[in-house]
Amino acid sequence: MIEHAERLATSAERELEALVGVSSPSGDRAGAEECVALASAFMPPEAEIERVTCSTADHAPDLVGRLRGSGRRRLMLLGHLDTVIPHEQHRPLEREGDRLTGSGAVDMKGGVALGLGVMRELAATPERYAEVAVLLVNDEEWRTAPFAHAERFADFDACLCFEAGERTADGDEAVIVARKAAGTLVVGAHGRSAHSGSAPHKGRSALLALARVAQQVAGASDPEGPQRLTAVPTVLRSGHAFNVVPPDGELICDLRADGLDAFAPLLEALPEQIDDVRLETTMLRAWPGMDSRAATAVPLAAAAAALGRPLVASGRGGASDASHLAAAGIAVTIDGLGPRGGGAHAPHEWVSRESLRSRAEVALAVAGALLE
Repeated sequence: MIEHAERLATSAERELEALVGVSSPSGDRAGAEECVALASAFMPPEAEIERVTCSTADHAPDLVGRLRGSGRRRLMLLGHLDTVIPHEQHRPLEREGDRLTGSGAVDMKGGVALGLGVMRELAATPERYAEVAVLLVNDEEWRTAPFAHAERFADFDACLCFEAGERTADGDEAVIVARKAAGTLVVGAHGRSAHSGSAPHKGRSALLALARVAQQVAGASDPEGPQRLTAVPTVLRSGHAFNVVPPDGELICDLRADGLDAFAPLLEALPEQIDDVRLETTMLRAWPGMDSRAATAVPLAAAAAALGRPLVASGRGGASDASHLAAAGIAVTIDGLGPRGGGAHAPHEWVSRESLRSRAEVALAVAGALLE
């Protein structure tokens, strides 16, 4: 299939422009529905299209497309249509040299375009598979609810996820076969207000208590340790007026490690009270890690042979829905098959036009190796 990479890349650039032209921040039903309509139109005519309930309440239903074949193996192609850029900052696609700049271009509408292109190429050879399914969700960027689709696809043979691609420092193509577990820790503080000028001693500062908790969380980071734990306070909200002791507040921290079990000692060590300020600790989300290095070694070697160039199995700290499918039982899960680019979640988000071709080759080679 690799010989069709040029055709796939040409279509992917056009479809990327159409998808990026729609502003689709997480939770916006109108934007999600427009993206779903485009993605449905980009699927091969043989595809069976289904809308399934999104993991997150009040979001537009997710999209599933299926191809049925006469072969043995079942392959999933995974992506998301939602972005983080608000409507007022949305940028349609702009071309400048090799850069294709626009909201959601690299995370991950460029990957969606490549994944749909792979589906169209596979439609021509139904004898190679029993089923190919595309799952495009509308809530990946801000989901805190459990992932709703793991059980539905747990018996598939392999999963390909089209988050952004990358190259190694030596310039070799890389895919992602290991990801850290990700957690969002929330600490609420409940103290007592008081006039900060005439009676500060009567107050109990939620702000100061949360500041101490933030230092404790940050001190737990051990990126070189056995679980490579990073614990980073990211948001602190407290106080309502410049002359009042803050009676309440909230601290949010980002946790990453090789496995979810690495978070437990940190959570257990956090106090329930500091200086008469009551503290409540919860995990807003907990996404599993992924390690499919052993299971993917053989197909990646076959894909590299088909490419005629190295294909490196790499890891990444960022979270992805691929981890949910790997945890559900799809041992052969490969991520990072999308185009290369940068500026994810920022107004200057972009993908490399050249990478649409090179990553199309990678995706087709990997899909072909998995179906052999």
